[in-house]
Amino acid sequence: MATEQDRAAKGRHRRFVDLGDGRYARASVELKVLPNTRRIRAYLRWSDKGKSPTKYLGQVDHDTRSKNLVEAWEIAWEKGYACEQALPDGSWATSPNVRASMRGNRGKDTKPEVRLRKLLHARGLRYRVSTNPVPGLRRTADVVFPGALVAVFVDGCYWHGCPAHYRPSTANSEFWENKIRRNRERDAETTKLLEEAGWRVVRAWEHEDPSQVATKVIELVRG
Repeated sequence: MATEQDRAAKGRHRRFVDLGDGRYARASVELKVLPNTRRIRAYLRWSDKGKSPTKYLGQVDHDTRSKNLVEAWEIAWEKGYACEQALPDGSWATSPNVRASMRGNRGKDTKPEVRLRKLLHARGLRYRVSTNPVPGLRRTADVVFPGALVAVFVDGCYWHGCPAHYRPSTANSEFWENKIRRNRERDAETTKLLEEAGWRVVRAWEHEDPSQVATKVIELVRG
């Protein structure tokens, strides 16, 4: 449902209503079919302090639900009911869309991590997740095998500067170039510190075949 609304509104960041005093609420379009005429009316609905206010948008008459939702969101914007959420002071993002994307990036339990963990678990390996391998060292590995001293990192192609897939941002480029560079430097330092502490480190990119990564990890753990 949320994905359907996001797509129709042309982005999750475009689904807000301004409540005033710096408050915003995420809205959704509701379609109601009149029982006698079969006409379809569109309403904008959101939640505010336990209540569910609505705004009548108008009648839509396309042959698919997706097209009706798209038109309803266009009406909501034309009438000034919908808006983008203002960026908070000090935000690094250059637009609400960029901020929504940044907030959507998980720090753990990403899809590549979960796929790898399932493969490892199916092969009988047990591990810790999102753990500091070395006590006192504030560096977290995605999958940790304390007994075998193996730490696994599944790095995102953008945030860690994958040579094959990283594409520099065209907006606020200097900031992002510096951030990605610092991420790379921190990754290299983390690997060095763990290896000096006796750990073996596996670094995999999110685009790599998880079965191949799993095989490498299993060989290290059981070897």
